[in-house]
Amino acid sequence: MTSAAFEGGKRVSEFEAMLRKYLNVKHVIAVNSGTSALHAALLASGVRSGDEVILPSFTFVATANAVVAAGAKPLFVDILKNGYTIDPAQVKRMITKNTKAIIPVHLYGHPAAMQEISEVADRNSLVVIEDACQSLGSTYLGRQTGSLGKMGCFSMYASKVITSGEGGAVATSDDGLADQLRMVRNHGMIKGYDTNVLGLNMRLPEINAAIAKAQMEKLDRILDIRRRNALIMQNVLSDRSRDLEIILPSESKGLRYNWYLYTVTLGKNRDKIKNIMNTRGIGATVYYDPPVHLTPYYSKTYPEIHLEFTELISKKVLSLPVHQSVSEEEAKYIATNLINAIEK
Repeated sequence: MTSAAFEGGKRVSEFEAMLRKYLNVKHVIAVNSGTSALHAALLASGVRSGDEVILPSFTFVATANAVVAAGAKPLFVDILKNGYTIDPAQVKRMITKNTKAIIPVHLYGHPAAMQEISEVADRNSLVVIEDACQSLGSTYLGRQTGSLGKMGCFSMYASKVITSGEGGAVATSDDGLADQLRMVRNHGMIKGYDTNVLGLNMRLPEINAAIAKAQMEKLDRILDIRRRNALIMQNVLSDRSRDLEIILPSESKGLRYNWYLYTVTLGKNRDKIKNIMNTRGIGATVYYDPPVHLTPYYSKTYPEIHLEFTELISKKVLSLPVHQSVSEEEAKYIATNLINAIEK
């Protein structure tokens, strides 16, 4: 069952309390998907037709779709040369009088440059909505991703660090935004048929919330296993990375990854290497090729965009599984087979 109460059902409220404590924020509002979380955050921010929202193209299409669903125009910017996250300098250059918000994406669980992004946003009175759908458990300067902007959006889809089958959440420490979000997820209602704002059915069912609660209890253990597997792969690959032309993920000072994925950048033959890995039973996958601005729908609307590093990296990245069902031996097997596939 799904509760239409303003505060949500019993299990929804319990899950929200668990995630609120973990993130160290004042409010968590559970919704039925990560896409709904992004859409709700945009609507709660007052983003509407005629507004612009700056975001990277190197992300899952939901980030952009949520902007379009809110009636706004996405402004795609490039990623950093040495990373997978949005370039703050390009964000600054893209701001116009119509820009309302910035959505940095913590892609693969790698935190975006939030300090620089926040400075740009503050100087231009813009709302920062973190797309933390892949980054639950990642930290930036000691703080959880999703707690650094005005709002942070999470996903609990089946492949995420924790799952409720389908589900999402928005985190915020702003009381007013929290009330807006609770209305938005429930057709704008507070008590009965008293719609105050535009909203939709974004409610998280109680059964999904019960699953999410059980997953939250395992979160620290899940993150530990992911880190263990990532470090095993790092140890196997690091000695060969230069001669095999692999760029390995690394945590720079102040960053701690949740290791949602172990994503490498290859020098050449990415698709051939992926296919070899797949024939050996390894779920090596490409995220995201094409990037959003080159997908059929968005390329019709934005035919003249060229994002140098986004387009380059999208042809070179390969993500390897490090999730909690991967054993130590399997992690070694995956890394060793990557070396073999490259050499082949």
